[in-house]
Amino acid sequence: MGRGELPEPSRVPCIDLTGRNALVTGASRRTGIGYAITRRLLDAGASVFIHGWTPHDAAQRWGADPGGTEAIAAELGVPCLEADFADAEAPERVVAAAAEALGALDILVVNHARSGHGRLDELTAADVDAFLHENVRASLLLVREFAARHDDSREGGRVVLMTSGQHLAPMAREVAYAVSKGALQQATLTLAEELADRRITVNTVNPGPTDTGWGLADQDSARTMPFGRWGEPEDAARLIVWICSDDARWITGQTIDSEGGFRRWS
Repeated sequence: MGRGELPEPSRVPCIDLTGRNALVTGASRRTGIGYAITRRLLDAGASVFIHGWTPHDAAQRWGADPGGTEAIAAELGVPCLEADFADAEAPERVVAAAAEALGALDILVVNHARSGHGRLDELTAADVDAFLHENVRASLLLVREFAARHDDSREGGRVVLMTSGQHLAPMAREVAYAVSKGALQQATLTLAEELADRRITVNTVNPGPTDTGWGLADQDSARTMPFGRWGEPEDAARLIVWICSDDARWITGQTIDSEGGFRRWS
């Protein structure tokens, strides 16, 4: 390079996950984060197995996508399994099916969630059990089963959990949901320590207010979102796929807040 000449700008390579196999839970809706994660993983070269539970979606006000998980899997060209994580044996079945279909597992993205509002005086024991079983118990068992089947000779072992914002501020309108998702945020350090010697990283993502088709788009974002919009599934998916890449191999035990500057008190 001669005097006065500027160096060429560095070229940042695209994420390459060729040869990696991933299981993504909660990928049964095209407007959801799980669907966006799956598409980005596929674009990066990974092989993906998806899980969904269409009856849960059908019971929500947003409703289920036509054809449910199987239709989405056919569209994306990936294998899938419908399973209700209220069943304590479902996590083992899902991980076993993914491992059989893909041959090995390198990446686990625990994206599913039981959602719902409810203040303290509205709680029942059944409500609490449902949130804890589906959001906490199932997530821990998924990680257990993934770890049991992971081949430590393969590079790129990744676990990504999903939380909400209770570690940043109260969520009094959705007590059981907030507590169950907060438990995953708290579990991150312990799981990361447990799996570190096997070179499996464990991190948790808080995507903040994200428009996944449940009505957020009907609310004005101007006061609370400084960039002028709600989060989109792609915002979370970009971060999660990066965490799954080799560039993030030195990051573990972290909760990463990706909220677009969300101003809770505005």
